[in-house]
Amino acid sequence: MAKLNEEDKQSAGFWVTKEAPIVAANPIPTATSEAPDILRCAYMELIVTDLAASREFYVDVLGLYVTTEDDEAIYLRSTEEFIHHNLVLRKGPVAAVAAFSYRVRTPEDLDKAVAFYEELGCEVRRNPDGFVKGIGDSVRVVDPLGFPYEFFYQTEHTERMSWRYDLHIPGELVRLDHFNQVTPDVPRAVGFMQNLGFRVTEDIQDNEGTVYAAWMRRKPTVHDTAMTGGDGPRMHHVCFATHEKHNILAICDKLGALRKSDSIERGPGRHGVSNAFYLYLRDPDGHRVEVYTQDYYTGDPDNPVVTWDVHDNQRRDWWGNPVVPSWYTDASLVLDLDGNPQPVVARTDDSEMAVTIGADGFSYTRDDEGEKGFKLGNTL
Repeated sequence: MAKLNEEDKQSAGFWVTKEAPIVAANPIPTATSEAPDILRCAYMELIVTDLAASREFYVDVLGLYVTTEDDEAIYLRSTEEFIHHNLVLRKGPVAAVAAFSYRVRTPEDLDKAVAFYEELGCEVRRNPDGFVKGIGDSVRVVDPLGFPYEFFYQTEHTERMSWRYDLHIPGELVRLDHFNQVTPDVPRAVGFMQNLGFRVTEDIQDNEGTVYAAWMRRKPTVHDTAMTGGDGPRMHHVCFATHEKHNILAICDKLGALRKSDSIERGPGRHGVSNAFYLYLRDPDGHRVEVYTQDYYTGDPDNPVVTWDVHDNQRRDWWGNPVVPSWYTDASLVLDLDGNPQPVVARTDDSEMAVTIGADGFSYTRDDEGEKGFKLGNTL
């Protein structure tokens, strides 16, 4: 951020620039093999310890539709989805993420995924019959950052529920929007994802050039995934979109009526980053789920990158409300391809929580308002 020009600063308080690689001190080598053409984030496979409790949360409370289920797993989808599922809940001994799954453009992109990741020395497995129900030929890898990824093209189609207004609830979840991943070295993660074809839409930096988080997309919205600085690899959250803000308020009202308001971790509120209205929930295993609406289109080739000052109190919440510490510290483990938890590596770069709600609490609403504009120690 130190290199940004003052004329690039917008009236809302952030900077906009052309996209450029975020430089990593220890970059992952660039593969010579062509990367697979990724369309969008498609589903997440979550390991849960109590399948019945998870079903109550995701189906009875949040209203996701059951495609199929048995004693070991539940396959769920959102209202607008036509592929088999957006979320798999699989019973297991340790709550974790088994796969961040992306759909690719063609069956041939699976061959590209194998070549791309094998060149980088990653563990790669391919199953022509798929690793889960409803998904055909698939490739699973552990990427150089330690995350378990899946790529697929073939999928069973199911009924899109958009026209079933008789089944819709006030808090209807209409699509899977994005993942959020926790990694100790954000520039390294961003550089690798750019090699995979992802584009940066927004990021958070400081005057010393530390990058605290970056939002990256394949579909033309703010993100398909975000790289958040912290101890990792871990999963910060999985996000489902709604159509309107009132859908999020309805979820809060429902949780209150059910005496389950302790599921609400943060929000409702509006993000500065992404400009979206948000709510963060914790499921029975502690997996974080965001409900999100009204971000913006990013599909033009010259879409500008938005950069936020880490000390801007409105970057995470546009209204300037503090971020609860658990939102920075807690995240879900991720598994290797054999189902074992991946070791967590500590972040050595500055912590966003420490520099904004730590001992000095240095943050501002507007940095040109002098003493009145700064909140010293008042962000908690």
